[in-house]
Amino acid sequence: MGNEWVDFGAVKAAVSLAAVLRFYAVDGLRARRPGQLEGRCPIHRGTRVDAFQVSLTKNVFHCFACQMHGNVLDFVAAMERCSVREAARRLAHRFSVSAPPAVVTAGAGGGEKGNWLGKNEGGNRPLSFTLRGVDGSHSYLRDRGIGPETAAGFGVGFYPGRGLMSGRVVIPIHDPRGQLVAYAGRSLDGAPPKYRLPAGFLKSQVLFNFHRAAGWDQQTVIVVEGYFDCLKVHQAGFPSVVALLGTALSRLPEQLLLERFPRVILMLDGDGSGRKATERIAGRLAGRCEVRRAAVPADKQPDQLNGEEIRRLLTDAGLEEM
Repeated sequence: MGNEWVDFGAVKAAVSLAAVLRFYAVDGLRARRPGQLEGRCPIHRGTRVDAFQVSLTKNVFHCFACQMHGNVLDFVAAMERCSVREAARRLAHRFSVSAPPAVVTAGAGGGEKGNWLGKNEGGNRPLSFTLRGVDGSHSYLRDRGIGPETAAGFGVGFYPGRGLMSGRVVIPIHDPRGQLVAYAGRSLDGAPPKYRLPAGFLKSQVLFNFHRAAGWDQQTVIVVEGYFDCLKVHQAGFPSVVALLGTALSRLPEQLLLERFPRVILMLDGDGSGRKATERIAGRLAGRCEVRRAAVPADKQPDQLNGEEIRRLLTDAGLEEM
């Protein structure tokens, strides 16, 4: 059951945030205006009576105290401390959501469009296990500016157990459907290898965080280079963000971007290789989607910026806060 396929779109279309709030018996919310509610946050159980805000028309929520936000899947994941995929699976069972097989349509060039929805093209098989005892409050994450809510939402933390990832900060990696396919292990002191991945893992076939970004009702996606860049941009209030895990855009990640998002903001590192990659990728995407650039300062990368600096750069690139 853990590896069964779940249609995120079907679950979000079938299950309203209002229904989920009733399921968790969240009470005390009051109407701010038609279709909008506010009250105490049921996720971190805060005391502010205006921190937790819900849009019933858009089916999204935001807590201005703990900074958790998102759609119905994100809400369940936060409430139950599970992955977004697991949240979708639980909702599908609880609300008897069934989805038809993914539809494959012909692309403009005669090839298949949308077939990433119907099969795992990346070649990275779903894992049959999850790591236990991951500590999302580790000082390494605090030192890099990653808050506990962000760490919990992404499942990131220090792994003290045995095995390949022992003694490293682990970062779960998912395929487009939200299935866990690998962990990346970051060394705490930068000792090589800085990032450890399982043997045979196809990093070039991964667009990190795509399964979450695609679940948002957004037409724009922000593209960064690395895991921590992605975490910091998400934490700054822009959840529609993905990471290339490098400076190259391979065929499958390119296909995912083009099929889901009509607008791309490139926010790669401000060093020479990042700027060259920005121009190279912008050239590949030109004429196929709208491309904008967020000008990261020279010799900086997004994970080294604070939230206000990230918001300013993205605003300058023409993006309103999501």
